Amino acid sequence: MKASWFMAALVFGACQLGTAANAEGVLKIGVLNDQSGIYADFGGKTSVTAAKMAVEDFGGEVLGRKIEVIDADHTNKPDVAASVARKWFDTEGVEMITDLTNSAVALAVQNLAKDKGKITIATGPFSSALTNESCSPTGFHWTFDTYAAPRGVATGMIDDGAKNWFILATDYAFGHAMQQDLTDTINKKGAKVVGAARAPLGTSDFASFLLQAQSSKANVIALANAGTDMTNAIKQAGEFGIMAGGQRLAALAMVISDVHSLGLKTAHGLVAATPFYWDRDDASRAFGKRFMEKTGRMPGMVQAGTYSGVLHYLKAVKAAGSTDGAKVADKMREMPVKDFFADGATVRKDGRVEQEMYLVQVKKPEESKQPWDYYKIVSTLPASLVTRPLSESKCPLVK
Repeated sequence: MKASWFMAALVFGACQLGTAANAEGVLKIGVLNDQSGIYADFGGKTSVTAAKMAVEDFGGEVLGRKIEVIDADHTNKPDVAASVARKWFDTEGVEMITDLTNSAVALAVQNLAKDKGKITIATGPFSSALTNESCSPTGFHWTFDTYAAPRGVATGMIDDGAKNWFILATDYAFGHAMQQDLTDTINKKGAKVVGAARAPLGTSDFASFLLQAQSSKANVIALANAGTDMTNAIKQAGEFGIMAGGQRLAALAMVISDVHSLGLKTAHGLVAATPFYWDRDDASRAFGKRFMEKTGRMPGMVQAGTYSGVLHYLKAVKAAGSTDGAKVADKMREMPVKDFFADGATVRKDGRVEQEMYLVQVKKPEESKQPWDYYKIVSTLPASLVTRPLSESKCPLVK
């Protein structure tokens, strides 16, 4: 009996040592996102590709450790996401998780990572709570948020005469935050919200909501939803003749794959804000070409942001000489972002990347000169406009 117990203990110890050695030998980065639901085209598998491209460009190893990217589908369920993240952190040696499309998922995983001293880099979700009231010392928000979207889109459209707004929001954390931030912006600009409605996540029939919006006579119907929810709403708005009747649509969370899915005949005229457009300059076009060769499509802001966040994280690991979450987070805040996505941008105390963005309008079919040539850049939105001032922040880290 004693011999059996001793042998079992030896085997268990060897397994534990093997796991520890593997964890020390490989630095794992996890991409956790929606790969089968309404946001599958938002980031999805192509976001995993972007993360792998960043690892490849960095050199494939850091601090003598090979870098590996693993991924999983959170199915838009916070409990599923938290379970995957806990397993990754506790048993699989994952040091950082990125993408996290879906705000409820991102908030759950960021909170778990904070407790475990691990890094999260949110590139897919939009809730500004991630760097505001729910901020984390090891949590970062890289791409876009519900403060940037309304500030960028509403400011430009109100200045152009759009004084009355109707808000159609998705009914969960992201939509609620977007609706609140948009309402605040509209009120501050002296315009008015004349109506609002919330549709459940995954709604297929927007008829009743769109009829409310149409009858409100609002100058602009703002869509505070994303993925197939947003594209379905836009298609049905066209069927109801909403744009033909003179009302404008603002797609607050639009990505370029949405336009590709809709087609320019349906999407032209849509107004949005974005921190990235592949055809903006030589550096973005070069990345776009490489990405297209690997995936068959151009990158949107989520894929570009994932690349940038992973690359910056790896640079910080190297500079810190450690994968310890707190030490790496400090370096991430100290170092400026240097890449095609956000060249020279700063990472603030609250974890938000502060960078300029672009107000864009979707082209008419006859204006497009090549595949994926979808946007006209209307104006550059300064970082000071689209980033919440730290003086207004509820994040304890900035006090």
